[in-house]
Amino acid sequence: MSVCYTIKKVLNNNVLIAKNPDHTEVVLLGKGIGFNKTRGDLISEGVVEKMFILKDEQKQKQYKSLINFMDEKLMGTLQQAIYLISERTGCTLNEQIHIGLTDHLIFAIKRIREGYNVDNPFLQETKAMYPEYFKIAQEVIDLINKEIDINLPIEEVGFVTLHIVSNLSMEVVSDVNKFSQIIKDLVIYIEEYLKIEIDKESIHYSRLVRHLRFLIDRIFHGNSSEESPALGIILKKEYPVCYDLAWKILKSIQASLNKQASEAEVIYLTLHLERLVQSKINK
Repeated sequence: MSVCYTIKKVLNNNVLIAKNPDHTEVVLLGKGIGFNKTRGDLISEGVVEKMFILKDEQKQKQYKSLINFMDEKLMGTLQQAIYLISERTGCTLNEQIHIGLTDHLIFAIKRIREGYNVDNPFLQETKAMYPEYFKIAQEVIDLINKEIDINLPIEEVGFVTLHIVSNLSMEVVSDVNKFSQIIKDLVIYIEEYLKIEIDKESIHYSRLVRHLRFLIDRIFHGNSSEESPALGIILKKEYPVCYDLAWKILKSIQASLNKQASEAEVIYLTLHLERLVQSKINK
């Protein structure tokens, strides 16, 4: 038997709030689902592409507190944006994204409308670390800009990317931001130590940032690489500058995270740093 939902409020042509037969409030999404519909109309589950319901009572209260800062069009657009993320990643998103990302975007939009500039110190690092999620975040910002006629800048693409990463990895945004800051500081240190300037748009920069990000992730979660003492001895002799730098980087990360790491990490980092040096020499 087909389930029908009773419309409570139409947010836009693609998003509406309804009640299911158990009188639970849900958000329904579907292409054209709200077109020419009004309060009290019935919607068949057959036209529903996505249903959103906050099961956690605390999150329900948090989300409802945000409703006061949104008109119906913005609320519908942000729901579409979250649906887009779920669709593009192919993942069931944690309920927290409905709170965290909605809260961030509401006030990002408010700041832009009030004429404030947005600064994102981790934009380049974020783009290099998470290129796939960065593209999804760009779609999200494009959707919002189009639907509510605003011009959220590229900096917001970076912030949305961090929310996506945080939700899918179950890490809190503050941890993701901390990792980005560590990487930003390390890149500056590497440039100074090796006396080079890394093109932030180059593949070499992207590789370096991703390597550092995965290194930090392994150390943070206690997943060490297997050791290879013989190779370490060879690298120390062949590439003493990069080997020494790799050790300094590893110790810095350990201090920042208050975690221990395998000495094997120095080997992989040395090889990566030497590859970076060679790319500058052979340019």
